[in-house]
Amino acid sequence: MSTPRPQEHHPIAPRRVAFDWRETPLHWIPDEPTATHVINVLHLLLPAGERWFVKVFKEALPLVRDEQLLKDVKGFMGQEATHSVQHSYVLDHLAHQGLDTAPYTRHVDFLFEYLLGERPPFGTPVPEREWLRFRLALIAAIEQFTAVLGNWVLAADGLDRVAPDPVMLDLLRWHGAEEVEHRAVAFDMYQHTGGEEPARYARRALAMAVTAPVLLYLWAWGAAYLLRRDPQLATRARYSLRQHNRAARKGLLPTWRELGAAVPRYLRRSYHPSQEGSLRAAIAYLASSPAARTAAGAVGRAALP
Repeated sequence: MSTPRPQEHHPIAPRRVAFDWRETPLHWIPDEPTATHVINVLHLLLPAGERWFVKVFKEALPLVRDEQLLKDVKGFMGQEATHSVQHSYVLDHLAHQGLDTAPYTRHVDFLFEYLLGERPPFGTPVPEREWLRFRLALIAAIEQFTAVLGNWVLAADGLDRVAPDPVMLDLLRWHGAEEVEHRAVAFDMYQHTGGEEPARYARRALAMAVTAPVLLYLWAWGAAYLLRRDPQLATRARYSLRQHNRAARKGLLPTWRELGAAVPRYLRRSYHPSQEGSLRAAIAYLASSPAARTAAGAVGRAALP
């Protein structure tokens, strides 16, 4: 079946960016360890998570019968593979600064490699095609939140006001812009391969019901882990909802309302992710991002005779 895409089509392609972390401090938001580490949870989850996106999409590629969707999916896979690599470099940077993330990321690896691997865990008798469809539905639900976060970070002038590390801010905004740029691909992929209604919608709703609480748990656990093991804090810090909300009021983190409202929007039967965020703002940032501009320049120089 063909996949309707209500927005004007925008090509999806990876940008081979690179970042220099040598001058980035551990607390890259000055005097804001809670906001710093809540955002740093991205680096804990994304290397394994986005590798998993690519693996699941590779499994599903033979099911795609729409040429334009196939091009978009391959572009999406290229972008996500690049995101995974760049966030894994941040983990190396954290380790060099005395913050070992391996005890946490081992659990994340187990989640994606075993619990959500190619076969259902614990020998659960789920048909192969249904298991693939469920994992595609999970990716579409996760991408709803990455699009919301991407749109938030592009517009987060609260971050600009506190003079964060410019390299980390560029990483986050480059990644956020690409999440907005490809915000509809995972949803379109699921709709295209997810079978007939009403089962397709029911699976989409179930995937969101699983994704939202699991992400919340992983995020709170990750923030608590990073604060507790931060070598630059005088005493062992605890993740505090009070400090989190304080940072959100300063515009350093998205509000709970912004994140929570993403769920009922996604559950509308008429919903399409092209309604999420501003593609114009994403493209504008990608045109000005230092890392993306350097990557584009390198590609242009390589093309010269």
